[in-house]
Amino acid sequence: MSKLRDIKIQYLKGVGPKKAAIFKSIGISNIEDLFYYFPKRYQDRTSFLNISQLADGQVCTIKGTVLATKRRVSFKRRGLNIFEAVVTDGSGKISCVWFSQPYLKEYIKPQDEIILYGKIRSYRGRLQMNAPEFEVVEEDASSEPAGIVPVYTLAGNMTQRYFRTLLRSALKEFLPQVIEFIPYDVRSRNKLLNLPNSLTNIHFPQDHQMRNLAYQRLSFEEFLLFQIPIILLKLSKKESKGFIHREKVDLVSDFINSLPFKLTAGQEGVMKEIRQDLLNSPPMQRLLQGDVGSGKTVVATAAAMIVVGAGHQVAFMVPTELLARQHFEKISTQIASMAYHGKRIKIGLLTSSLSKSEKSKIYASLSAGSIDILIGTHALIEEDIRFKELGLVIIDEQHKFGVGQRALLSRKGSNPDLLIMTATPIPRTLAITMYGDLDISVLNELPPGRPAIETVHFTSSQRPTAYSIAKQHMDNGGQVYIVYPAIEDSDKLELEGAKNRFEELKRGQLKDYKLGLIHGQMTDIQQNRIMFDFKDGKLDALVSTTILEVGIDIPNASCIIIERAERFGLSQLHQLRGRIGRGSKPSVCILITDPETEEARARMQAMVKYNDGFKIAEEDLKIRGPGEFFGQRQHGLSELKIANPLTQMRLLKLARQEAIRIIGRDPVLADRSNLLLKQELIKRFPGYERLKVIS
Repeated sequence: MSKLRDIKIQYLKGVGPKKAAIFKSIGISNIEDLFYYFPKRYQDRTSFLNISQLADGQVCTIKGTVLATKRRVSFKRRGLNIFEAVVTDGSGKISCVWFSQPYLKEYIKPQDEIILYGKIRSYRGRLQMNAPEFEVVEEDASSEPAGIVPVYTLAGNMTQRYFRTLLRSALKEFLPQVIEFIPYDVRSRNKLLNLPNSLTNIHFPQDHQMRNLAYQRLSFEEFLLFQIPIILLKLSKKESKGFIHREKVDLVSDFINSLPFKLTAGQEGVMKEIRQDLLNSPPMQRLLQGDVGSGKTVVATAAAMIVVGAGHQVAFMVPTELLARQHFEKISTQIASMAYHGKRIKIGLLTSSLSKSEKSKIYASLSAGSIDILIGTHALIEEDIRFKELGLVIIDEQHKFGVGQRALLSRKGSNPDLLIMTATPIPRTLAITMYGDLDISVLNELPPGRPAIETVHFTSSQRPTAYSIAKQHMDNGGQVYIVYPAIEDSDKLELEGAKNRFEELKRGQLKDYKLGLIHGQMTDIQQNRIMFDFKDGKLDALVSTTILEVGIDIPNASCIIIERAERFGLSQLHQLRGRIGRGSKPSVCILITDPETEEARARMQAMVKYNDGFKIAEEDLKIRGPGEFFGQRQHGLSELKIANPLTQMRLLKLARQEAIRIIGRDPVLADRSNLLLKQELIKRFPGYERLKVIS
């Protein structure tokens, strides 16, 4: 299909440069992109529900005529625009409501014929649809299909009908150029449709069965293309030689014995796995998953002690300077009394805010081998950095770094061991398959004495109650976080920003308390000053943006209020909640929002119901789907446009088995039957590091 990638979308009849820009905003630049832009759902236009048959809680599609429309402003929420349309189909009437979309008056008008999809809600004794998807039926709709109709996520003023017409025309003209690249024996063994048939039926299904077969084939394709590089990389790692860290001094026992607490059974188990890795020649490639506050850093420090005790160096990379300083101070304190061969363990701190002369001193000490552990931000991958003998790379909050950044740090040594840590976990069975090149360890218990965090969802009308709870926490000696999704107010998004609300809170509800403000537009020095003032108890409450997501450890923080919580992703909300509950005080997380979509409601319900990060991640994956869940945080995973590893685990395992079979027979994909597959791999993942093994 390489030729289809060369045909730009703007040259299709009915597109042109202006519309091409809209297509580009949704990821479509060429014909191949168009063919692989899959429907988000389907309408069965052979049967619409009558409005008179609708019931509360039902998710359905209806068709009717617009009787009347009106715009109004909410009395509950300042400045919230509401657009309402009353629709009838002859059997009854229903009100449809959209929030913050006043422009809809230009699109939905009385007498329009309209198709609506959404959830039915009961409001003040009558049924209505909140924020339904809609499509105005154009007068000349004779060319539209009457059966199973695809519905797409579109942008600008692009209509569903225009998109379907363009796609149908493109399929008719260019489908003969689509080249099948999955080998015949693989398709035959797994009863898969060929690619042209699959693309046709995923967009315009003959029937539900053909749509399901097309979905299965295209999902299998994505899984197979993802698994082959993972398996190739795992094979290449097995053959490479790394360090064997034979300890000359038992620093680990000294470190563990110096801790003011006992390791959990989970921490001890993970330490055994890591120690075994470090004593073997193939470089360790281990992913350590653990919920917020599960004690991953202690495990990582213990691993560092093994490496230092063997005479090698450790690099510890974290995403923010605040976190780097916290790790530096905490680890320095923990190992202050420890020594080997008559000298203290030397820890260095390297961040981008250091002066040139300060950095030069660290560079010199590092290359001379006098620094044992270097903790820092992305400054660790700067070109001037030279380790004498880098034996272990530890990366914290790995989703904050790109693949290239991680690889650059590993290349500072000769096949150093790698420990990757994440507090954004995914279910273990899924992780084993999706991270097939990594060994996986899991910390799924919190240290004893940590109280469970209570999570509550308040509407905007309950905001006074939320701030009364915050005051109680501060009056009892606790500290409070107040998080906003934006720094500045935004009329367009109808958001209140952290800056203005900070000033309002200082003058109003929290005038009797000491408040601080932190956000991403501040310099590192300003951020550090505010955070350390908060840590030292000089501030009662901290108003913040999402910069707080990866923050420092404040055991005294016992309450967090997250304003407009619907603007945050589920994993992000869980990370923010993890800023509290780190001490012995009972803690509460308050989500303030008036969710207007089913997805937003689902996120709030999951947060209230679950404290377990693994369960949160599973719910997040269900709600958003894999492409958006993984996004750019993991190499290649954003390529999952249609497949869902959580709901298609059996298909994923089949694709993995086929990938193992293919690589077992033909490791470099040189056989004639695999050449098209190899071309597709290289084309789909042009920057995919792992493909270097099949060059």
